[in-house]
Amino acid sequence: MSAAMKVILCHEPAPAQWGEQAGLSFQHDEARVHLTDADDVVRRAQQAGRRLDAMGIKNVSLAGEDWSLESRWAFAQGFYNAKGGQQLDWGSLAADEQAELDARDTACGWVREMINGTPEDVYPAALATEAGKFIQGLAPGQVSYRTYSGEQLKDLGYIGIYEVGRGSVRSPTLLELDFNPTGDPDAPVAAALVGKGITFDSGGYSIKPSDGMSVMKSDMGGAATVTGALALAIRRGLNKRVKLFLCCAENLVSGHAYKLGDILTYKNGVTVEILNTDAEGRLVLADGLLAASEAGAAYILDAATLTGAAKMALGRDYHAVFSFNDGLAGEVLQAARDEFEKAWRLPLEPFHVGQLSSAFADMANVHSGEGMAGASTAAAFLSRFVPDGGKSWVHMDLSASYQKNGNDMWAPGGKGHGVRTIAAWLARVGERS
Repeated sequence: MSAAMKVILCHEPAPAQWGEQAGLSFQHDEARVHLTDADDVVRRAQQAGRRLDAMGIKNVSLAGEDWSLESRWAFAQGFYNAKGGQQLDWGSLAADEQAELDARDTACGWVREMINGTPEDVYPAALATEAGKFIQGLAPGQVSYRTYSGEQLKDLGYIGIYEVGRGSVRSPTLLELDFNPTGDPDAPVAAALVGKGITFDSGGYSIKPSDGMSVMKSDMGGAATVTGALALAIRRGLNKRVKLFLCCAENLVSGHAYKLGDILTYKNGVTVEILNTDAEGRLVLADGLLAASEAGAAYILDAATLTGAAKMALGRDYHAVFSFNDGLAGEVLQAARDEFEKAWRLPLEPFHVGQLSSAFADMANVHSGEGMAGASTAAAFLSRFVPDGGKSWVHMDLSASYQKNGNDMWAPGGKGHGVRTIAAWLARVGERS
């Protein structure tokens, strides 16, 4: 094992030989991160972690008294590499801070492991089962779960997951998980989380080009993120009942795959014409939202890597937030700010539902015509499957859950971004339930 390199935050400029305004310098067994009064310390810490990993330095220890909880965590996010091998000593810190960092590391580490796993290993039933085992292991005796697969989904009326997944030989699967720390089987459900778990997305008959398909193992990022968020909330002491629904399927091409022109009839009677088989995420989420509604959840949050339109609008830095309820959307945005994550609200209006017109069904699964807002119409589609006109529902389009190419902040792959936001939101709504 190699000796650890100490990493120190300092407020002096780097020696001149390192270059004007150098942010990083080295002396013996130390790396020094040079800060100015104008610097965003958290961002600079993450950039330093990224640079050290890029240099092949794999064993580091955070030293000195200038490290905060957030700068330590940010450094760890930059230092992460999907290939593994990193060794990080957080340094000297208080017990409560150590517990918080360990909780984040457990939750986000699982999320990244799932997102970065191969689609051969992380298939629908495997994702659902691993999520159930992960949460149950954090709260033994307080968690129960079950899965529904294949023809069972059709029999139970979960037609979206069934239809999207029937083109694969590996069965589509719905996970229903109940975290109930109260011990009362009749306790109200404070919140429900719903995640899109498309473990590989070829686009179906609306097939993707190879460049777009190459990263589609990450299309289960919503399912991974809401699972990680519940894990973090539990580790932080969540004491309210929460249900988790993961809608898992592979969207593949075969003689049995669903087709353009098919019409799906959901449990609530809504009929949907398929105009694009690559708009499959909303089809599986609809089942999860109906299940969450049937559970009587006071609040529902769904998360999904749903649209390219959200990525075009926000890039890979921000998650998009949609809700008909200004207060609820504001709570998610505030949770993101409190947790040093990034989220941005995009528009959602009742008229967006009308832009999903169909000549043969209640609505189509994509908009038709010019000038339609793809991310907003996707959210509008989901609004047909939640109670009370969507007053207690918020949708997150996870533009920032995956980094296709590395940059100065993130290595390629899953990021865990959004886990802290949703965990904080759960705590907030739990307090008033």
